Amino acid sequence: MDVLVGYATVHGSTRTIAERTAAVLCRAGLTAEARPMADVGDAGAYRAFVLGSAVHGQSWLPPARDFLRDHLDVLVPRPVFLFSVGMPAALRGPWRRLAPKELPAIEEGLPRDLRSRSHRLFSGVVERDQLPRAGRVFFRLVGGRFGDFRDWEAVDLWAGGIAGELRSGE
Repeated sequence: MDVLVGYATVHGSTRTIAERTAAVLCRAGLTAEARPMADVGDAGAYRAFVLGSAVHGQSWLPPARDFLRDHLDVLVPRPVFLFSVGMPAALRGPWRRLAPKELPAIEEGLPRDLRSRSHRLFSGVVERDQLPRAGRVFFRLVGGRFGDFRDWEAVDLWAGGIAGELRSGE
């Protein structure tokens, strides 16, 4: 099965999670490739999709939203799995408890007709230089921590589940 692990990223966290996901799918015997959604020429060439985007302002990046909109006719009848990359693990206290509410907010900005088999929110890397000065101050005031918060075990488990589901449907 040919699987597109498509992504939209700004600083690279989403790309590395997509690459790791594609590697897990390949180790499970599937044919998968990770590539930016903006670079996909023929979405119809894929039989399944794992699509992810960095989250800014509780929304996917424009190239990811554009891909969903432009290829909805291809995506709707095929298996689709979604992942979003934000910073819930970088937050503490009351802000961290709000993290589970982010997925429904993100999904509000996605096409209504798209039905994914799952949608996971992963944490990425948050570095000081990724935020403007005012953003760094606000981030620290709400208890944010800078660092690499990618949970590779969670990514591997999720990707392994996708591989099992796709292999059982072949």
